[in-house]
Amino acid sequence: MRLEAAARMDLFRKLWRARKLILVVFIPLSLLPLPLIHPTSEACCAYVLMVTAVYWVSEAVPLGAAALVPAFLYPLFGVLKSSEVAAEYCKDTTLLLMGVICLAASIEKWNLHKRIALRMVMIAGAKPGLVLGFMCCTVFLSMWLSNTSTTAMVMPIAEAVLQQLICTVEIEIPNVKRVKMRRDSQYPTKRDHMICKCLSLSITYAATIGGLITITGTSTNLIFAEQFNRYPDAKVINFGTWFIFSFPIAIIMLVLTWLWLHFLFLGCFRETCSLSKKRKTRREMLSERRIHEEYAKLGPIYPEVVTGVFFILMTLLWFTREPGFVPGWTSLFEKGYRTDATVSVLLGFLLFLIPARRPFSSSSCCKNSDDSESDPLAPMITWKDFQRLMPWEIVILVGGGYALAAGCKVSGLSVWIGRQLEPMSGLPPWAVTLLACLLVSAVTEFASNPATLTVFLPILSALSETLHINPLHTLIPSTMCVSFGVMLPVGNPPNAIVFSYGHVQIRDMVKAGFGVNLIGVAVVMLAITTWGVPLFNLTEFPAWALARNVTGSL
Repeated sequence: MRLEAAARMDLFRKLWRARKLILVVFIPLSLLPLPLIHPTSEACCAYVLMVTAVYWVSEAVPLGAAALVPAFLYPLFGVLKSSEVAAEYCKDTTLLLMGVICLAASIEKWNLHKRIALRMVMIAGAKPGLVLGFMCCTVFLSMWLSNTSTTAMVMPIAEAVLQQLICTVEIEIPNVKRVKMRRDSQYPTKRDHMICKCLSLSITYAATIGGLITITGTSTNLIFAEQFNRYPDAKVINFGTWFIFSFPIAIIMLVLTWLWLHFLFLGCFRETCSLSKKRKTRREMLSERRIHEEYAKLGPIYPEVVTGVFFILMTLLWFTREPGFVPGWTSLFEKGYRTDATVSVLLGFLLFLIPARRPFSSSSCCKNSDDSESDPLAPMITWKDFQRLMPWEIVILVGGGYALAAGCKVSGLSVWIGRQLEPMSGLPPWAVTLLACLLVSAVTEFASNPATLTVFLPILSALSETLHINPLHTLIPSTMCVSFGVMLPVGNPPNAIVFSYGHVQIRDMVKAGFGVNLIGVAVVMLAITTWGVPLFNLTEFPAWALARNVTGSL
């Protein structure tokens, strides 16, 4: 009996190790009767959509590899030609992302992000405003860099400050009684552990909030932007309109998240926010000294100035391209040829040409690059710098989403899905949007954000067209809420980075993340029902959506 039990356990272990391979083989075979029994273009497209969606959600294969499934299944089933599918994998947003990554590479290479972060923390000081200071600088950086990169940059700075605080307490209170809990032995007091938890989680949440502000702030925003290009006559989404809508959301979420974390881990504000303490404690002075020492190590500033100028120039050109309330600079040229990608690629290209050393300077000012020491004309960034940061997996993932959307449109599957959702026509628009937000924010806790949004956007587009709701009423809130996968370490990479430092446990992330999730959904719903209405004219079913709906029905 023991041998049989051991054999069964060994078999189960082998099956568990091979579960992904089993899933990769089982799912296509189990769904194959659908296109065989119903050999229509809609059924074939649905088969490809379901196989790709299961691969994405289960992560049985890498996300980028799963995104290539439409590239060979659509031609095999006769849904789209191979050349038509291939054209979907490189769009305008791909070039936009490449230009932004060039700027991000320059920011990271010359430590502009670190200078900004340290300067903002120096302004906030080592008082309770320290958490808010870290959150503000994280939000700002995450507007332009990926959430993962921002968290990876800011956490080491925060960790250095936290370790300084802990060491200082041990100096001040050598006989302090330690908290008798697992993982807590490194903390002199329970309050120090709570401070570490609060600051660590505040950084991952701030990175998520910052990614909402700009259309390039996170990959899910780019997925939405290209998905929305399926409405060719819609000219309502650009860098400026997205920023105007999302910036108040980020500010409100930032303040409420800070208050929630402070209340959850540090208690009331009476003690921590008291302004009566005029003299700084020893721990505050040592923490501020540590921050100033890190700031002094940054060295020459010339490459950072050049990067900062490019950063400001790119932002201004994005804002003024088509601001809406006044003619933009594109009105000087023939209409329809220039987009935000034009600006980002142009400035990104120039970063490969402009020397990183100050002109006519005999001394080297570029300590971050060995090439700059030997070559006075070495550029701000090299191709290796760009290649190191370029998220090619996200590019292919986004392309796979475009290919799926194109197949749904050509095959008529999107129209069929819309007809099945007609029973929801009795619901008001805000209720439909709320259901969509709650659904995507729940699914994204267990699946990757880009994969979740790529699956849901075509369905929500078809739903909006069927119910004659402005598609932006559901697409924009869903795009924002898909970023709120903040309750588990597997929810998104920033969560995993913060969790790896060991200050927080899963129950801390679940408890804090649940509150942040509710705050996010509530604020997004407030935005889409108030200032989003006049900004995007959400009270009417737009002509550009009606035209596409009629075309798709034909």
